[in-house]
This record gives sequence, structure tokens and C-alpha cells, in this order.
Amino acid sequence: QVQLVQSGGGLVQAGASLRLSCAASGRTFDTYGMGWFRQAPGKEREFVATISRSGGDTWYSNSVKGRFTITRPNAENTVYLQMNSLKAEDTAVYYCATGRFFSPSSADYDYWGQGTQVTVSS
Repeated sequence: QVQLVQSGGGLVQAGASLRLSCAASGRTFDTYGMGWFRQAPGKEREFVATISRSGGDTWYSNSVKGRFTITRPNAENTVYLQMNSLKAEDTAVYYCATGRFFSPSSADYDYWGQGTQVTVSS
């Protein structure tokens, strides 16, 4: 059974940094793409970042490019999202996901983490 267990998140002030973690089990980690998505209150879930199986390719939404970094040390079976220069508009529940494709589309992911709240005060 595939499981994604998230940690990190919390309440920070604008300009601060946070790191989210997502530990995967139940499938061969380095054969699947990994992604991060977020959902703010009253809004649809949106793409944040994705990383290829090897970790050699990444893709970010325009809203986080240059501030967030996705990494996946495959020996750890974990994907990270380093978030710097946080803004109030980054406030959302963040979800990690795993799927066959390196993709910005949530439809390409078949397993999801439980979600973690990130709140940025201005």
C-alpha cells in the first residue's frame, strides 16, 4: 500500500522560510514523479512544483519560481519543498503527491499525502 506522510508547515511571518517533507513508502520511489500542490480556502487545488524520477528535472508554478525548491534525495524516499521568502498569498494546505508522470496536472497523480497547513502572516 502506497503511503505519503507529510511533515513540516506551521505559522510564520512574511519573509520567513519553511521546509515541508513527504516520506513515501509502498512503491519503488525513484520510478515515480513527485509533486507538490496547495489549496487555499475557497480556491481550487493548484500546482506548486514537480520533480522527475531522477530529480534531474523540476518545474515550478510562476507564483513560486525563484522562492521554492523541490528536491528528492532518492536514498531517503522523501521529497522536500523548501519555501523561502514566504508571502501571505502562500497560505494554504500543501499536499504532496506521487504519480507516473512528471506533470503539473493533479490528474496525473494517484496517491496523495494528508496535507499540511502553511500560514504566513503579513
